[in-house]
Order: sequence, then C-alpha cells, then structure tokens
Amino acid sequence: MRKRNVQILFRLTEEEAEHLNELVRKSGRSKEAFLREMVRGYQLCEKPDPEFYKMMRELSAIGNRINQLAVKANALGFVDTPMLREEARKWHEFQIEIRKRYLLPRRSS
Repeated sequence: MRKRNVQILFRLTEEEAEHLNELVRKSGRSKEAFLREMVRGYQLCEKPDPEFYKMMRELSAIGNRINQLAVKANALGFVDTPMLREEARKWHEFQIEIRKRYLLPRRSS
C-alpha cells in the first residue's frame, strides 16, 4: 500500500508555473518534494553552491584531525603541540574565509 495515496490536482497560470519551476530549480529538489515541504510549513532556500560543500568537507577534515589529536593525547598522555597549533591555525583561517564569503561584515560601534 502506498504511503502517499491522496492526489491533488490544480491549475496554474504560465507565470505561476514558471515561478514554481524556478523555485524548484533553485531548491535542488523534485517538484513533489518541494511542494510537500512547503505544505509542512518549511521555509525553503536555494541549494548551496558547490563551494559551500567544499568548505563543509574541509570543516569535517579539520574536525577529524583535531579528534585524532585528542585520541592520541588521551592514549599517550601528552599533546602534540605543533600539530595542534597547525590545526588551530587552519581553523582560524577557515573561520575568516566563511565570514568573508557568507556573512555580512561586522559594523564597528
């Protein structure tokens, strides 16, 4: 038995259909998934650009390396300070890059 067994049909003007198709394209979802999420009250936004995914992979890699340093420190009883400083530097540079790309500049008071 189908989970979704209620079918709803409705008509749109050409302009409404074009607008819907543009929103669907920007979301990166199927039209059906897009409309279901809208019905549930989700506020949809555009699919992130490929650079966003690259940055998330880098963030994950930094986190993995820091976790490996923590495991090593716990097992050996000391911290590899040069490696920790290098990862902290990479994290700081990463934060700066994210702010430049995705956040508005901070206003000085």
